[in-house]
Amino acid sequence: MLRQRVITAVGMAGLFLAAVLLLPLIALAAAFALVVVLGAWEWARLAGWQATAARLLFAAILAGMLLFLFFYVELGNEPRREQIQPLLGVACLWWSFSLLWVKSYPASAALWHSRVMRSLMGLLILSSAWLAAVYLLTLPRGGLLMVALVLVVAATDIGAYFAGTRFGRHKLAERVSPAKTWEGFWGGMACAIALALVLWWVIPARMAHVSLAAVVAVVLMTALASVLGDLTVSMVKRESGVKDSGSLLPGHGGLLDRLDSLCSAAPVFALGLLLAGW
Repeated sequence: MLRQRVITAVGMAGLFLAAVLLLPLIALAAAFALVVVLGAWEWARLAGWQATAARLLFAAILAGMLLFLFFYVELGNEPRREQIQPLLGVACLWWSFSLLWVKSYPASAALWHSRVMRSLMGLLILSSAWLAAVYLLTLPRGGLLMVALVLVVAATDIGAYFAGTRFGRHKLAERVSPAKTWEGFWGGMACAIALALVLWWVIPARMAHVSLAAVVAVVLMTALASVLGDLTVSMVKRESGVKDSGSLLPGHGGLLDRLDSLCSAAPVFALGLLLAGW
């Protein structure tokens, strides 16, 4: 199983880097849209839609939302800050509510257990993640920013895994994800801060136009959001009575099982860069 997970992870990383380095913006937006629509197919099951037709309809609705956002925000040209910032702000506000729901689960399930609410959650999470990712690509050095986003999420996850495995004693959210601990959480945050310092060294101030404090703040908030995204999808899976979101990725489960942290981190990272003056 470990070997299969490693092979799948390396393959995904290679495809991602090749796409970011070689594909033009329109092709990347389409590729990311395909991944997100496949994620919608998985989320439909988590929302309670079991029939194939219903799951296809859910994926089609999300695809329509992505198409609307592409033209509304003018992602194919140069999207204006006043167009994108409110949408990213709404996405980040949603994750604030999600934090409260995770903290109060299972009592909070009374607010979002219905298929309609879980469907709306999925549409918002997936569409805002795609919007933020494509918007990042329109910024100066957009490919580098996308790689930085993935590195922040990966560093947080890796730091949390090793710190939690070695020192984990106190449960972070036992009713949502029993394996996660506070020690793992702080290990993830420490790795994220270390990565922020490395990024600052790699991307000098004259290129980034932002201060070291801003870089650390953006990376830290992105890392926090990535943990919240993981916990939120775990919460929905637990409420839906499933272990994995799907089986598209050998050794990893479904796409959502790998992209949950990125879905929450992307809008926070993009909005953080905007507010930091990138």
